Amino acid sequence: MTDVFADLVGQDEAVVTLRRAAASAAALLRAAAPAVSRTGAPVAGGADPDGGHDDLDALAEQADGPGAARDRAGADPGAGMTHAWIFTGPPGSGRSVAARAFAAALQCVHGTGCGHCPGCHTTLTGTHADVRLVVPEGLSIGVNEMRALVLRAASTPSGGRWQIVIIEDADRLTEAAGNALLKAIEEPPPRTVFLLCAPSTHPDDISVTIRSRCRVVPLRQPPAGAVAEVLVRRDGIAPDVAEWAAAAAQGHVGRARRLARDPEARQRRDAVLAVPRRLTGVGAAFDAASALIEAAEAEAAASVAELDEAERAALQTALGAGGTGRGAAGAMRGAAGQLKDLEKRQKSRATRAQRDALDRALVDLAGFYRDALTMALRAPVAPVHTDTAALAGAGAQKWDAEGALRRLEAVLECRAAIEANVKPRIAVEAMMLSLWKG
Repeated sequence: MTDVFADLVGQDEAVVTLRRAAASAAALLRAAAPAVSRTGAPVAGGADPDGGHDDLDALAEQADGPGAARDRAGADPGAGMTHAWIFTGPPGSGRSVAARAFAAALQCVHGTGCGHCPGCHTTLTGTHADVRLVVPEGLSIGVNEMRALVLRAASTPSGGRWQIVIIEDADRLTEAAGNALLKAIEEPPPRTVFLLCAPSTHPDDISVTIRSRCRVVPLRQPPAGAVAEVLVRRDGIAPDVAEWAAAAAQGHVGRARRLARDPEARQRRDAVLAVPRRLTGVGAAFDAASALIEAAEAEAAASVAELDEAERAALQTALGAGGTGRGAAGAMRGAAGQLKDLEKRQKSRATRAQRDALDRALVDLAGFYRDALTMALRAPVAPVHTDTAALAGAGAQKWDAEGALRRLEAVLECRAAIEANVKPRIAVEAMMLSLWKG
């Protein structure tokens, strides 16, 4: 039977940790309300309808071995559960997937993350009243947004289980927003759980004080075989296409699915992998940089255009656009400030989308030079891009290992520069010149 952790690819150790924590959380709720039926409703008279052996006991025995439920009888019912968690791992490892799955397991009426009860279903579909999801659309998460979220999270869960806050890309918290979150984590409400997602626990990604108050769940890059298997099983993709996409995406599940299903994504990837052939001089290097930037801008504009238009139309309608009643025209004249704020948010979202699109291109380019490096070293590893293996092999012969390594480092330095807010065009032009000169 499929449960909430089924889509967490190649993360067996993390799944075991989260299952045990969900079981402990359910035990904590049982300790507060000793008799709870399988539907989550209190049982009259304090009797367990299943004679004392419920889903929690079964999960404990599965995770820890026979007799685990009996061994925990005298232990702290909340052991293994805490109010704040950080999910870390490289892009595509499933940080947000793990956080959502864990939230579903906490809201599961059986305490097991069954994947079928109303608590699991509504959490996974994003409609649970007690689960708040923060997905930054712009470059950062501001303090006003975080204060409003913390205030809402302090309320009592409407479903009687947990109030959960999931923050994707918690590394984008501004300093003020981080301080607002820290105060809530230091003095948490009794039924509130914070789930943060970040690339690492480095101080550049998450503050030391927040890190010290959270339990860390490290995730790893899933192997290509596991990614291919889930593409075949869940998305119905042909096995050979799934294997190619999993290798090309370098363990990133979302990118693998996009490559396998979207012809435009494959065309953009082909254009990026043609860059090494185009670097024949200084002019060609600048032309390649312009093409890469313009492609990222076009992809970003296409991805946000529909949402931008819908938001603007909704705001104008709310402000009385098209109205004929008294005061409608005056209301629109006073709406300039709100429209300006909307345009500011949309511009920030477009900038983020452009940087994400450019980063995907740089990851593909880094994979090409990685292939050239491994071929120059005759390392017994499979290439990332099987369809450009011949070109990478020619590059390995021409550049040798040292030259391939310098080019790979140039791509990685470009990614780091853009992350440090260097203008993307300047960073990409510098990278292209380094790739040409070697």
